[in-house]
Amino acid sequence: MESRNWNSLISQLPNPHFLQTYEWGQVKARYGWQPLYAVWDADGKWKVESDPNLLSAFHSPVAAALILKRQIIRNGFAARLSILYSPKGPLLDWTNEPLRNRVLDDLQSFARKQGAIFLKIDPDVVLGTGVPGGEEDVIDNGGQVVMSELKRRGWEYSSDQIQFRNTVVIDLNPSEEELLARMKQKTRYNIRLAEKKGVSLRVGNLEDLGMLYRMYAETSVRDGFVIRDEGYYKTVWTLFMNSSDPTCEPLIAEVDGEPVAAIFVFYFAGRAYYVYGMSRELHREKMPNYLLQWEAMKRAKARGCAVYDLWGAPEVFDESDSMWGVYRFKEGLGGRVVRTLGAWDYAPSPLWYKMYSEIIPRVLDVMRSRGKARTKQALD
Repeated sequence: MESRNWNSLISQLPNPHFLQTYEWGQVKARYGWQPLYAVWDADGKWKVESDPNLLSAFHSPVAAALILKRQIIRNGFAARLSILYSPKGPLLDWTNEPLRNRVLDDLQSFARKQGAIFLKIDPDVVLGTGVPGGEEDVIDNGGQVVMSELKRRGWEYSSDQIQFRNTVVIDLNPSEEELLARMKQKTRYNIRLAEKKGVSLRVGNLEDLGMLYRMYAETSVRDGFVIRDEGYYKTVWTLFMNSSDPTCEPLIAEVDGEPVAAIFVFYFAGRAYYVYGMSRELHREKMPNYLLQWEAMKRAKARGCAVYDLWGAPEVFDESDSMWGVYRFKEGLGGRVVRTLGAWDYAPSPLWYKMYSEIIPRVLDVMRSRGKARTKQALD
């Protein structure tokens, strides 16, 4: 089972995600994580391997998970302590109660055997759609059942949510005319304005990555969010750009040949994801970001994608949330809000989990402020 075989296997399961692919495991392997590949089959067997090729005997998989493992302390009395994380996994039909119980039992047992402080999962189990309390608010009973089951088993809603719990998704099945009609009038106007004002678009290549990182750094300093170092993003972008499925591409907006905004769109198993966005102060009044998103939708549709995930919506749907402005922009594109389970932690040892949960946020705060300073320094 090569990388494409693992990706092919998970693409047959419900809600396959690019963060569960072999490539994402390879990215994290360069930054201190060990990727492990777990498969459950219809005959009641399951197996975890560090090499997905060793799972080729599983012909009828019903569930799978990429699990990332990180050793916390490498020597001394706590040598076995680790943390485990399955980003956007495990993948299975969560409404299938016997299967769900089987997978959760096995994962809990695995976490105990690994000496894990905790195992974190954040599968795309939908709790509801639409803005809570709004006209389109619909509760998903299946998701509520899963949440109750996790609580009953002693899982805790995590104080450390790695991915966005809520997002905005666009159904790409309608025609281009219908997609435009679903957008807010202001959004359509801004797309036409960008075209009229001479904003042109092109697909980026590997030579553009240095420029794109600098633009991303400029965006992070301006908007006050923390990013990693250039090497990390170049690793992610290069690995996925050099792969066919999953893959990613940068779309770059230019005015008179000068880059003014860009986005990275990832593709896997019939879904497209808008993951990174960057822009400069220059020519913002020409609305390049609107044209970029419209182009991304058209390109994703042409590739046969049924869904475009705009990657992130507020935790709380009002102006107090830092993502409110970004959400209003995404909402204008004609998407609908999808609310998922978020990240849940299973802690075999509550004592270690409590210690870790109290210490790590302080360490992360220090690292974030240092990271902001470094990014600003690098730009200067």
